[in-house]
Amino acid sequence: MRLTLSIFKADIGSPGGHTRPSRAVRSRVQECVEQAVHTGLLLDALVTHTGDDIAITCSHARGVDAAEVHQLAWEAFKAGTSVAQERGDYAAGQDLLVDAPSGNIRGAGPAVAELEFDHQPGSTNRVRPAESVLFLYADKCGPGAFNLPLFLALADPMYCGGLLLKPEMSRGFTFRIMDMACTEGDRTIDLHSPEDYYRIVALLRDETRYAIDGVWSRAYPDQQLVAASTSRLHNIAGRYVGKDDPVAIVRNQGIFPAPEELLLPWAICPYLTGGARGSHVMPVAPMPINSEVRFVYCQPIVSAIGCSIDARGRFSSEVTDFFADPLWEEVRRTSVEKALSLRRQGWFGAAMAHNAELAYTGLVELYRELEPHFVLRDGVPLDGEAGGDQARAPGEPRGEVVAAPVEMRDGLHPA
Repeated sequence: MRLTLSIFKADIGSPGGHTRPSRAVRSRVQECVEQAVHTGLLLDALVTHTGDDIAITCSHARGVDAAEVHQLAWEAFKAGTSVAQERGDYAAGQDLLVDAPSGNIRGAGPAVAELEFDHQPGSTNRVRPAESVLFLYADKCGPGAFNLPLFLALADPMYCGGLLLKPEMSRGFTFRIMDMACTEGDRTIDLHSPEDYYRIVALLRDETRYAIDGVWSRAYPDQQLVAASTSRLHNIAGRYVGKDDPVAIVRNQGIFPAPEELLLPWAICPYLTGGARGSHVMPVAPMPINSEVRFVYCQPIVSAIGCSIDARGRFSSEVTDFFADPLWEEVRRTSVEKALSLRRQGWFGAAMAHNAELAYTGLVELYRELEPHFVLRDGVPLDGEAGGDQARAPGEPRGEVVAAPVEMRDGLHPA
């Protein structure tokens, strides 16, 4: 069969701020999803939450961008929003940014990741005799949050021994990277590891502009192993409406990295843009599924669950919650220490997001208000004009600066 895995995740309201969805809201979404499984629209589904976001993770045979599946997710979120509004929950329906999405809900607010593949498990299938999948959910961070962990797990043998031990993996992977600053459409580039290693790094280092959209095996080019959400909420709304809080689907084992290889990079607790008001730099903390956000400055969190999929496309009855293992407690402690250390720096320098990310906040109005009040000191002419009271428009250059000749000593150093 041709199987599709989909994740839809949205913040539709929380009690007491951006903490967690209420039980009543989660129950309403769960009812809608269970009904879709009962009618056969979905083969199977899980409803979870990570921080204040509710996630619908499902399997079906209707393909990527199937209007009926996307509409089901939208209606479930709308139903949950109604409950949140009745309860007076904070930010009810925050991530539902359009009135009625057409076709699918990509670009409508919720995070969406979908992956489609031929699913025929069994001993005669030499490529995928069994299907094992890891689902990632992040809160209080942008869509580039997965860049470093996924890249290290798929391209760096220091983290993924399978790159050395498995011939199929030694061929490398193709990374499809999205330019999230482009608002005219999905602007992507395909780069290949290992030969494009530095080019991939050059893009992924900027986690606020570029993000991994998908990854394919090079040994089996028709086998996609990663699908991640890459939407920017401020590109949709034109203002700050919360962080993008990405999700990802990662097929694993066999010709792909194993869960232990995929999880190891998260022990770094990488710094990324997010946290309170989405305007700070904070380390991510690996947390069990269905965790609340309750720590200082809304520290970013990520959850990871895994399951197998049977021949009929149903998830295994027992799901592994990877970050619930007590051994991750020490990693969480490290993440908290890193967070508190940088928060002591407050608003200064690298502790806050850079101006491109803050362009959708009130800082823009503040800069605009202050700009006319800047003056040139001591009446130094601006661009050759007399007087010193002229104020430059934001971003306007001062004019070309020509340095005076410098006498060189021995042709090497200035005198």
